[in-house]
Parts: sequence; structure tokens; C-alpha cells
Amino acid sequence: MEPASNNKEKPKKLKLDFKDSKYSTGRRKKSIAKVWVKKGTGKIFVNGKLMGDYFKRPVHQLIVTRPLEISNVISSYDVKCSVKGGGLSGQAGAIILGISRALISHDENLKKDLKKDKLTTRDSRVVERKKYGHRKARRSFQFSKR
Repeated sequence: MEPASNNKEKPKKLKLDFKDSKYSTGRRKKSIAKVWVKKGTGKIFVNGKLMGDYFKRPVHQLIVTRPLEISNVISSYDVKCSVKGGGLSGQAGAIILGISRALISHDENLKKDLKKDKLTTRDSRVVERKKYGHRKARRSFQFSKR
């Protein structure tokens, strides 16, 4: 008999060198993303994993790469993101804003293209709070006359 649960090896944490990079933050719903952008080959890391491993759905992958595609620099920058809170959709939205802000701090000429597609402004929509006497934020309990 072999000893149980000793052969579980944690995947090694990727050591990424982002010393000469630009930093910015992005927020969406409850998600907060810390983003570092530097000159590189076009790799995107999210929470220590490659973007394709973190975001399984192709929609989220398209959302994250959108600022790089619009500014035509997808293969000339490396991106490292640390994101927490919320769901995957909110995290992808937070990363977009962070990448856009970091790209603008790298190269001011990209601002016009990113602003035209509304990638430089924070999406302030959040979930509306539940009210008392209601089932949800706006939905009431079923009314019965008799």
C-alpha cells in the first residue's frame, strides 16, 4: 500500500519578470484586476496561468484580447493580470479596463482608438440591491385578490 495523498504535486507557480512594465487597475462589478503590461511577444497570463487555461470560454478570451487587437499591438506586448472577486465575466471586463489603461500609459497614441470603442471608461453598472417587501430588487411577491 502506498501512502495516500502524498503524491499530489502542486503546479509550479510561474515566475514572470515584469520589472520594466506599466501597472494599472481595472474594475467591473465586484471584480478588481491588477494589470502589468510590458514589451514582449503577446503572452497573456491571468493569476499565474495562461489566459486559455484560466478563461475556458472563447467569449471571455475574445473580450480580454480586444484592447490589444483594436490598437494592433497583440504580438508586441506581454500582459500579466492578477484578478479577484466576482465571476469570470466581471473579471474579463476588469482586465479589459486594466489593459487599456496600461497600454495608454505605455503609448499615448493608442488612446484615440481605445476611447472610440469605449474601453477607457469604467462600466459602472452593478447589481441593484434587494428591497424589503419584495422578492428581488424589483420583483414583488405574487398578489392574490382572494
